[in-house]
Amino acid sequence: MKFKATERTALSQYSNSPAPLRLPLSASPPFRTSAYPRLYVSRTIALLTLFSLLVFSSSGLAQRRPSERKGSHSKAWPESMSPAARELVERAIEVICTERRKDPKGSHPIDEMQARPSLPVYSAEAVAGAQRAQRLLPVARNLVTSSIEKLVIEYKLPQTKSFKLNMRRAIGRVQIVRRVKADMASRDNASVFLRRPRTITFGTIFLAGLPSDEAMISVLAHELVHIADGEGDTLRLLFRLVGNRASRLTGMRIYEQRAEELTCDLVGAMSARSFVSETPDYSPLPGRISRAVQHNCVEDDEGDEDHLSPRNTIRALLALSPSFAHELVYGQMPLRLIRNN
Repeated sequence: MKFKATERTALSQYSNSPAPLRLPLSASPPFRTSAYPRLYVSRTIALLTLFSLLVFSSSGLAQRRPSERKGSHSKAWPESMSPAARELVERAIEVICTERRKDPKGSHPIDEMQARPSLPVYSAEAVAGAQRAQRLLPVARNLVTSSIEKLVIEYKLPQTKSFKLNMRRAIGRVQIVRRVKADMASRDNASVFLRRPRTITFGTIFLAGLPSDEAMISVLAHELVHIADGEGDTLRLLFRLVGNRASRLTGMRIYEQRAEELTCDLVGAMSARSFVSETPDYSPLPGRISRAVQHNCVEDDEGDEDHLSPRNTIRALLALSPSFAHELVYGQMPLRLIRNN
């Protein structure tokens, strides 16, 4: 089942609009060719010509080879995780779900949200959630912008003029989002309609199930990435690179829509982590940062062709961000990152 559907996905699968009409191409007019006199060449001249062509062709290839080796080549990502890294990820998942159970602001798991009866828009829980989302929306917009910029650098996306222009447009789409709309029928989903990208629609059950600022930032950021991508698939290359890396690390198939959803979740986790850094308090670090993904601590762990299962989503996110896993387990950044800071 889809746990966090976007209207773009729904429209692409369930649209009733007719397929575009394909008209047959008209036949091209016949070519008129001029008759050329036949050229007779002696066998000796032909052999000499063939020999010279071979010499020049081989020398041309020899001249190109050095230029093909010039320049630096980025190293491939590791094909899989080490046993120690896998163990760290599994321990981090246990921390996330343990923290959720004892945290007064812990998120409700998605499968529990699905089992709840519908919640009216004007219920106290839904109103409080909508107010929290609206208050945090400006913060989330800026965090998403900086997180996408970090990923562009990390994944070495090409810094061409057209790419930079598209990125400015993507960030511009994020910055014009102004409204959070509560919707009873959306239940435990959040969605965006790309033709009207100024609004994020939240199901009332979802609003009630995310009682912390960190969790709300994470989900807001997820939807803002869909808006940044837009109808023109501006972030397609980033989605593909993130999905490919996650696939190699975890052995799971994370391509196309799955890659997009995972990248949205990755930006959500990054944004929530940055929010924690910018709003320090006396709470233990693992408890606060775990809120970004606690809603994935389900018992009924099912995915579909467009989404990883909730627990596999956590697993892939931690594989992509080992420092996040380290902070969850040990309560601080790895020493090498602390030294760099």
